[in-house]
Amino acid sequence: MYRHVVFDLGGTLIDTYPELDAALLEVVALGGGEVTREQVETLTRQSTATAIAELSERFGIPAAHFEAATTALKRRWRDSPPPAMPGARAVMDLVAANGGRSFVVTHRDRDSATSLLEQLGLVPDDLVCPGDGFPRKPDPTMHRVIAQRHGLDPADCVGVGDRPIDAQAARAAGMAAAVLEVPGVDNDTVAEHRLGSMVDLLALLTATAR
Repeated sequence: MYRHVVFDLGGTLIDTYPELDAALLEVVALGGGEVTREQVETLTRQSTATAIAELSERFGIPAAHFEAATTALKRRWRDSPPPAMPGARAVMDLVAANGGRSFVVTHRDRDSATSLLEQLGLVPDDLVCPGDGFPRKPDPTMHRVIAQRHGLDPADCVGVGDRPIDAQAARAAGMAAAVLEVPGVDNDTVAEHRLGSMVDLLALLTATAR
């Protein structure tokens, strides 16, 4: 039974990708280039840094232009955050109802992550990020810190994310892993569970609670 869930944030609990993709597409268009949304999606699902580096090199647009666009997007999110992923709130409610806890392990800086969560009314039991002094995923340190800090058996936990590095970090910390699949994006992963949406996670948690 998975009692506790360790979530990634962007693309997992919160639907950040559509607005991020649009911001990068706009920079390319303003620079006179042409790229499809699907091509940008493939890059951003690896990481924002990967997308910026690839698009900058491909179109000869300074990386600073893309970075300025993502910074402006984060500022807009302070007042108008992207939506929670469908089913995210219900999953966190179910975890609590079953006596478990929800945690967030994210690469986003703490202030940005906390602001997004608070605005959307998503309240995890703890949040850990590299700004706390920990290495980035796929290093399992942040997952291990969550388990140690709260006295959890990793076998009772499932790590949920949208990228292979999320699954790798969870598995290396002794937890099960579930990955949200993105249509058109090759998500080769070590995860035990592949999810079409957070609604599928709701079904998985219900099944393992029986």
